[in-house]
Amino acid sequence: MKLRARQLDVGYRDRPVLMDVDFEVAPGEILAVLGRNGVGKTTLLRTLNAMLPARGGAVLVEDADILGLTSREIARTMGYVPQRSEAGKLTAFDAILLGRVPHLRFSVRPEDLCVVEAAIRRLGLEELALRNLDRMSGGELQKVCIARALVQEPSVLLLDEPTSSLDLKNQMEILSLVREVAMGHGVGVVMTMHDLSTALRFADRFLFLQKGRVLAVCDRAGLSPEVIGEAYGVPVSIEWIRGCPVVIPEN
Repeated sequence: MKLRARQLDVGYRDRPVLMDVDFEVAPGEILAVLGRNGVGKTTLLRTLNAMLPARGGAVLVEDADILGLTSREIARTMGYVPQRSEAGKLTAFDAILLGRVPHLRFSVRPEDLCVVEAAIRRLGLEELALRNLDRMSGGELQKVCIARALVQEPSVLLLDEPTSSLDLKNQMEILSLVREVAMGHGVGVVMTMHDLSTALRFADRFLFLQKGRVLAVCDRAGLSPEVIGEAYGVPVSIEWIRGCPVVIPEN
C-alpha cells in the first residue's frame, strides 16, 4: 500500500514544527528523512502513525485517511519502532508476541505463534527468546523491537533512528534486514537517520527537512552537495566509493 502525506502540518498545540509536507512512499521503497537535530523528524513519524494529531493536511494509506482508522486498524497498517524503547522484565518472545495484538481476537492462535517464531529466526534471536529485555544490549533490544513491529505485518514501517548507538556490525545487519523486508514483502519504509552516508547507501529516496519545511525530496540521481549543505549548514562534497555515495564535510 502506498503512503502519502498531503499538505501535512505537524507540531504541538502551541508550536508548529513542520508545514506543508508533501511526499509519498511506494511499496518496497525506503525513504530516509534527513535534517539537523530538532528539525522535526521524530515529530513527523509520530504524526504519520497518528500518535500525534496532525495540525492540518492528511496522511493517506492508499485512499484511506489514517485519522479515520481505528487504533487496531492503524496498528495493522503501520509498524512503528521508536528511537528508544524501555527495557522491562518481559522476555523477548513475549515482547514480540505483543506485536500480534492487533490481529488477536480472543486468544493467541497457533498461527500467531508461527509468525512470532518466524520473526525470531529472521532476526537471529533464537538464543535470546527467553531472555528478559533488561538483560540485553542496545543492539539486541533494537532487533526485538523491529521483530515486534514486523509481526504486526504492516504495510508501512516507521523507524526512528534504527541504528542509533549500534556498532557497525549491528548497523549493517539491521539496515540489510530493513532492505530485505521492504523489497521481499512490499513494505514501504520511512526512517529517520543522522548518519548521512549510511542513509544514502540503504535508502531509495531522501526527504530533507529545513526550517519547518521540506527542502527537497529526491532519489540518488537527484542528490547534490548544495542540497545537503543547505540542509545541514555545512559545505560538503559527495564521493562515490564502490557504487555508494559518501558525504564528506569540507570544513
